[in-house]
Amino acid sequence: MSKRSNAFLLILGYVGALAGCFGVIMFNRYVLPALPLACRMICMLLVYWLIALVPLILICISKDQKEIFVFPKERVGIQILVGVVSGLVISSAYFLVPYFLGFGPYVDNGSRYTKLWQFAFEFVYFIVAVGAVEEIVFRGFIYSKLKRLFDNEWIAIIASSVLFGLFHLLIGNIVQVCITTIIGIIFCLVRYKVKNCSMLSLIILHGIYDFMLMLYSSFLFG
Repeated sequence: MSKRSNAFLLILGYVGALAGCFGVIMFNRYVLPALPLACRMICMLLVYWLIALVPLILICISKDQKEIFVFPKERVGIQILVGVVSGLVISSAYFLVPYFLGFGPYVDNGSRYTKLWQFAFEFVYFIVAVGAVEEIVFRGFIYSKLKRLFDNEWIAIIASSVLFGLFHLLIGNIVQVCITTIIGIIFCLVRYKVKNCSMLSLIILHGIYDFMLMLYSSFLFG
């Protein structure tokens, strides 16, 4: 596939992800609150995949499945362990270090859960929805297109992370954009520099990271 084609698919995929994110925001704002709790939980898991809809279609069209969905059949336990440990280490460094240095309010994400079922659902949601979707889109589809476009690993890492940060501008502010850009770079480095780290590892890493930030906020600020 030519560089022009990769550039076109990259732009189309990113715009599609932004459109999907806007759809998720609108659904959560205007439809979700009116639904029964059980239906709301199911919808949250499913609707978030709107973000990955266009990129997934483009992945199939460009036949990048083998490059992006790398799940080696061997050492699956190690892949999972790499994801769990990396998620715990990165989330702890991001949250606990500032917290104990007196900068807790700057890393508080506002979560105040108290019930076991809420924690259980958020754990599933962060891995099955947020982690899976965002890693497939940014460390999968977008990274691979940038790597083919520029043929440079570091450009792909930094550019995909910047796009990852800008993606969060829809639901955050410029500070969150900067933070998520840095987090994106860290996730990329783990994915492509740590042994036995697959896309499966990265999805788990992302989910654990988000879950632990929620857990820390709920217990330390609740």
